[in-house]
Amino acid sequence: MASAMTLQQLTYFLAAVEHGSFSAAAEALYIAQPSLSEQIRRLEHSLGVPLFVRTNRKLVLTEAGHLLLPRAQHVRVATKEAEESVRGVRTLTGGTVAFGTFSSAQHLLLSDLITDFRARHPRVRIRVVGLNSCEVADAVRDGTLEAGLVALPVDDRGLDVSGVVWTCEVVYLSADPSRVTEPPTAQRLAEAPLILPEARWGNIDPTRRQLLGRVQRAGVSLNPVAEVESPALALTLAAGGVGDTVISLPLARSLGYLERLHSVSLDPPLHETFAFITRRDAHLSPATRVLMELVTKHLAALESCDPVISRTEGAGGE
Repeated sequence: MASAMTLQQLTYFLAAVEHGSFSAAAEALYIAQPSLSEQIRRLEHSLGVPLFVRTNRKLVLTEAGHLLLPRAQHVRVATKEAEESVRGVRTLTGGTVAFGTFSSAQHLLLSDLITDFRARHPRVRIRVVGLNSCEVADAVRDGTLEAGLVALPVDDRGLDVSGVVWTCEVVYLSADPSRVTEPPTAQRLAEAPLILPEARWGNIDPTRRQLLGRVQRAGVSLNPVAEVESPALALTLAAGGVGDTVISLPLARSLGYLERLHSVSLDPPLHETFAFITRRDAHLSPATRVLMELVTKHLAALESCDPVISRTEGAGGE
C-alpha cells in the first residue's frame, strides 16, 4: 500500500521544478542528491503516477506534475502562514494571554499588572477575567482560560495547582468599636450580624468554606443577616452600620475602609491562600509564563498582610 505524501516530499518536488534538476535542487536544499531523488520517487509511488519526464538536459513535468504544482505551492504558502501565525506567540510579538483571577484582584493587582505587562510586550493582547475562584477553576479546566490565580481550596480535578504564591489575613470589620475589643470566636461569628460577599457562590466560595468549617466544628451555624455579591458593597454596608463583615485585610486597606471601620483578627486568625492553576500537563505559552512571573512580582510588592490587633482609630477617630 502506498504511503501518504509528506510535506518534505512536496518541498523536494517544488525545488526540483524551480531548479530544473535533482542535482541543483539537492544543492539548494543542502542535501545529498540520492536522498532527494528517493523522496520524489516515493512521492510518485504514493500518487501512482510519474511527475517528471527525465531527460538529459532538464526535468520536464508530466501532466500529473502540472496538476500537482499549484497545489504543492499552495501547501508551501499555507505552511509558511501557519508558522507565522504562531511565531508571535513564541517570540512574544503577538497572540493573546487569557488569564483568570479571583474577583477582588481588580482592586489589588490588575491595574499595575496589566500596565507592566503591556509596557514589556505591547504586541501581545491580554484578556484578564475576574471571577470567583470556583469559576476560574472551571474556566481553566475547560480551556476557556489558559491559567489563573485563585484562592484555595478549589476543585482541582484536571488541574495542576502550584505552591502557595500569596497569603493574606481575613479580618472582622465593624463600625461599632465595642464589637472588636477582642478577636471573635466561631461562637461569636455565629451570633454576629454578618454581611458576607460572594452571595452567588455561597458556601462554595473558598473563604466562606473556611468560615463554615470553623463554625461547624464549634457546633454552631453561620447565619449572615445579608449576603451580597461584591466585597466592596459588604464594606460599604458595614461602614453604614448595617452589620459587620469579614473581608481580607489588603482589600479593606486598598478600598480605604481601614480608616472608616474598626478591625480585629479572628480567633484563631484566618488566612486566604492563593495559588496558580493550569490544566493538568498543559503546555503554557511563553506570554502566559511571563504574566505569571509578573503576578508573583506584584503580589510580593503588595503591602504586608500581618495579623492585626483591634483597631479603634477608624470610623471617626480614636
